[in-house]
This record gives sequence, structure tokens and C-alpha cells, in this order.
Amino acid sequence: MKCIVCVKQVPDTANVEVDPVTGVLKRDGTQSKLNPYDLYAMESALGMKEQQGGTVDVITMGPGQAREALKECMCMGADRAGLISDRKFAGADVVATSYTLSQGIRRMGEYDLILCGKQTTDGDTAQVGPEVAQWLGIPHASNVLEIRETGEGRIRVRMNMDGYEQIQTMDLPCLITMDKDVNTPRLPSYKREKELREGYLREFSLTDLEDRDESHYGLSGSPTQVERIFPPEKGECREMFDGSPDVLAHRMYHVLRETKFL
Repeated sequence: MKCIVCVKQVPDTANVEVDPVTGVLKRDGTQSKLNPYDLYAMESALGMKEQQGGTVDVITMGPGQAREALKECMCMGADRAGLISDRKFAGADVVATSYTLSQGIRRMGEYDLILCGKQTTDGDTAQVGPEVAQWLGIPHASNVLEIRETGEGRIRVRMNMDGYEQIQTMDLPCLITMDKDVNTPRLPSYKREKELREGYLREFSLTDLEDRDESHYGLSGSPTQVERIFPPEKGECREMFDGSPDVLAHRMYHVLRETKFL
């Protein structure tokens, strides 16, 4: 089984500044981590590799600092890594991001299965994975809770459909997005880190991709534009009430009515 895992480096804090002009997150100088949902996808791919053989490649789109996320995946057990990085990719929405990833995946070579986290903690759209599948012209399944079986050119998965579960069988190659808590991701191996050699990382810029039309990437290739984005206001005001349970319940009811929560 040849697997490709799409990952993303996300801010490791809730206090992220937003560029008031472009509406995109300011990532430079911000502490980052591997997107938590992607860890479940990584563990699923590595588990299949251990059980069935094959390879696990990992790919991301981002600035140079995203190499650290790829290195972490290599230390978990990935075989190769690919970084899609170019200033022309900056400011991409989900459409441009998924298209860029699909172009990078084509450069990585043949694959049987692409795995993604269900969503990222900095965007929460849950759209990039399915859109990558659409660009590649392959079937996909989202919110996967379990990979039940693979073999004879097919995969069967169990999906969370918000209220019920669904079993779906698809032909390979295909793409799946993994839900949270489907497994326990392993820790990166210090031994593997020491054994890393030059050549494990391939880097792709716009000129390395099959489609070199700048209008398909970044802000230019994004049909959705952010009109306004801002962090939520943080309030410090609070009220304290004393009294019996009946008095407190009555007072709370009126507070909820006054603030239009009821």
C-alpha cells in the first residue's frame, strides 16, 4: 500500500494576529505544531504500512518553517516528505490550497491512498481533503472512524455522519479524511531523527509543478476573499449572586432572558 498523508503546520496558540489588509493569519514568528487531526491520519497510514507493507509519504504546503512538521512525521515513521513552498502560494483559500496540494501530490508519484486530517485547527473548514480528491478525480470519504479492511484494489471504511454511521467501500486510489480519537498517534522517534539523511525532503515551487499558471494559486487563484476578520473580544466583567437555589435559578433565568440567550 502506497500512502500519501497531507499535513499542515498550525499555530500553537489561540492568540494569532491577522493581517488587516489581506485577512490572512500572520504565521511568521508564531509557535507552531502539527495539526492534531493530521496525527491520526499519520498513525493510520503507519499502521497499514506495518501490517501490509508499503510506503508512507507525507506532504505539506507552507513556508520554510513547515519543514519541522515534515521532520516530525519522518521521525514518526514516514519514508519521504514533500514541501510545496512558494510566495506565490500565499493567501490561498481552500480552493487554491487544495489545487496546490493536488499538484504537489502528482509530483510525489504513484499512490494507492491519500489520508488527511478531517480539518485543521486554524481553519476548521473540513473542505480541503475532499477538494483535493475532486482535483485528482478520485473517490473520497470524510470523517472516517475506522479503516475496516483493504485488499483487491478496494478499501472499506466506517464514517461518522453526525447522528449515524455509514460503511463505505471504494476503489483505490482514493482519499479519506480521518476523524479525531480514531487511534493513539505514536511519538516521534529520537533514533529515527538521528538516522535521517539528506534527500528525504523534496521541495516544490511553482516552477516544479505541472501547472505553472500563477493565476491558479494563492490570492489570485482564490475565488473566496475575506471581507473582514478579527479576533473575538475578551470581556472581563462578571456578576456574582448569593441566595438560595430557588433565588439563584430565578435570577439566572432573568439574566439569560435579558441577554437574549432565551
